[in-house]
Parts: sequence; structure tokens; C-alpha cells
Amino acid sequence: MTKLSASSKVYVDSSKITGAGRGVFAKCDISKDDVIESCPIIEISKHDASTLNESSLVTYIFYFGKAKERLAVTLGFGSLYNHSYKPNATFNIKGKEQLIDFVALTNIKKDTEITFNYKHDSANISPLWFEV
Repeated sequence: MTKLSASSKVYVDSSKITGAGRGVFAKCDISKDDVIESCPIIEISKHDASTLNESSLVTYIFYFGKAKERLAVTLGFGSLYNHSYKPNATFNIKGKEQLIDFVALTNIKKDTEITFNYKHDSANISPLWFEV
């Protein structure tokens, strides 16, 4: 297991996105392509996944794998990043390392909310599976 430290680049505060609740914000200026935060993930077994649709946790799940057949919960601030169709970040799941990296797509100024497209494709503007 790789030693992992909490990110010094982010903090959580109230989001300015209507109905979003909390969000993740830049604690300092972040440059394009910088890793914002590396978060451990907990992979969800197929057995446990079958009951997730009945849980509020379903909105915090990341899907990954070639056919999006694997599911994970992310620790750190990973589950608190909000969605945007004009994101300033993206994520990369490293299944073997049990990590998810959040990476800046643009330069991000201090105190700016960090968002990513929940469809994991900045060009994909199809509706989400829940209302935003």
C-alpha cells in the first residue's frame, strides 16, 4: 500500500450551486493537470451493490471498469465534489491501487468550487440519473 496524505489543496464549504449542499473548494491556486486530491476507494461487492438502489448512498457511488461494471465509494472529500456540465476537474480511478485522483482540467483560482461532470466525459451533457 502506498502512503497517502490528505490534500492541502482543498476544503469543504457550502456550495453556491442550488440544492447542492456542500462542495469542495480550492484552498490555493491549482494549475491545469495538477492532482487536486488522491482519495482511497472502497470497492463494493456485487452482492452489496444489489441493495444500493434502495439507499441514499447510490448518489455517492463511482462506476468504473471497462463496462462500468465495478462500483466504489470514495473516501476523503471525493464524494463531496459537485457536478457541472462545465467542469474544472475530472477524475481517474486506479482500481489496482484502490485510489481515485481528482485532476484539474483548467487553472483553478483559490476559493473556486471544484466540479466534474458526473458522466466522466466533459462533452457528455446527457441528463443525469437524478435531478440537479
